[in-house]
Amino acid sequence: MSTFDEIRRIRLEKVKTLRNLGINPYPAQSQKDYSNAQIIEKYDSLQDKKVHVAGRIISWREHGALIFCHIQDQSGKLQIFIKKNDLSKTSSKNQTIGAPDLKLIDIGDFIEVFGTVSKSIKGEISVFPGDIKILSKAIRSLPEKWSGLQDPEIIFRRRYLDLVMNPGRIDLFIRKSKFWQLNRQFLQEQGFIEVETPIMELVTGGADAKPFITHHNALDQDYYLRISTELFQKRLIGGGFEKIFTLGPNFRNEGIDDEHLQEYYSAEWYWAYADYTKNMDLVEELYKFIAKKLYGKTKFTKGKHTFDLAGKWDRVSYGDLINKRFSVDIFNDSEEKILKILKEQHLDTTGLNNRGRIVDNLWKIIRQEISGPTFVIDEPKFTSPLAKSRSDDETLTERFHIIIAGSELGNGYSELNDPVDQFNRFNEQQNNREKGDEESQMMDIDFVEMLEYGMPPTSGYGYSERLFWFFEDITAREGTLFPQVKYELSEETKNTYDLK
Repeated sequence: MSTFDEIRRIRLEKVKTLRNLGINPYPAQSQKDYSNAQIIEKYDSLQDKKVHVAGRIISWREHGALIFCHIQDQSGKLQIFIKKNDLSKTSSKNQTIGAPDLKLIDIGDFIEVFGTVSKSIKGEISVFPGDIKILSKAIRSLPEKWSGLQDPEIIFRRRYLDLVMNPGRIDLFIRKSKFWQLNRQFLQEQGFIEVETPIMELVTGGADAKPFITHHNALDQDYYLRISTELFQKRLIGGGFEKIFTLGPNFRNEGIDDEHLQEYYSAEWYWAYADYTKNMDLVEELYKFIAKKLYGKTKFTKGKHTFDLAGKWDRVSYGDLINKRFSVDIFNDSEEKILKILKEQHLDTTGLNNRGRIVDNLWKIIRQEISGPTFVIDEPKFTSPLAKSRSDDETLTERFHIIIAGSELGNGYSELNDPVDQFNRFNEQQNNREKGDEESQMMDIDFVEMLEYGMPPTSGYGYSERLFWFFEDITAREGTLFPQVKYELSEETKNTYDLK
């Protein structure tokens, strides 16, 4: 019998023993007056008072009639200083565990403690219990602290264990929650209204990406999981809303890397009677607001890049950047010349069958070299099917990207509201799809119809949780609680439940 099997067998026997004693190892009711952190923070007012605390046992050390135990909750850990002689007896009526039956408790179990707040001889704030109750009996042992949870795939697949063994991760995801709270707060204070848009769409659009496909049984139609909320939010602008935003998941059936996941959380807003210059000012305010509120600073270092969000945000031309770096005119030089540059950079050019896709790959090389914060503006019309053209140059659009430390951290533009122009651009995109470009946008004739009824001048902006990953200097999967990973069962689980 393996060590795993033996430990599990012993713990199941303990579950059986608890039940024979009349103790429910998995009760529904519990009491918790304070978090572990609150006990420590409020020690002066709680000293010598009786409290209920609860959490998972993460350490257990016996020394004669004394037991030094630590429990962990969301806020941190707390010492439970057990004096065996002070414990109440095992009682089915009160569901308490007496000293003789403490052997039924293991590291990993959740317990509730009722006792007095004081300090140990060494000065550690502790709870000295009179009552101990089992809240959840663990029948698997936790991994070893330093060697038991190293494989990233296992960490992502069993994030719950990662959170137990690395409680600092909980703080990370609490910050992520606050990050989105701050985004929502900022936009609402600017007069934006949060709206809902469909996650399943008959025609998907708003970005260059390959979508996921699902089937709606009741309607007997295939649907796409949205890649953006753009086209539905602009329908709402056409309907009379003026300042709106959406927070929620998007889905893109593409590769995984440090900045990309197939399922991710994003934000988009749309602002009627504003153009892209006003929107750039608003974005700059938002990013400074988040940095100050969440991190208390605006200066950051990421890799070789150092930047200050409170400093000057440059505005530079997309085409000029590429021309300066590669001596190529992306508007007039041949596609073959641009492809040659990509090949010289040892990039795979397979499937790059239109100018927009070719130039976009060239742009991604340059992006990594920009420290920023920088607004890259005046993107070509052929890469921007939903953006309004500049009035002084029809080949350029009123579009901007934010680049900081080599990462693209948002995209916005003055929205195209000319229905004829939009139809023609959709047509061009659809032609690219038919030639094999799965990321080109689909013809959305319903959206064109909305534009024919009229949509006011509008500017939109979209960004994702990549901004949070960026601030934290972590990868996409590190910054996501449950990133998608290939399904896999542990050998222990397969053997335990006789699964293939």
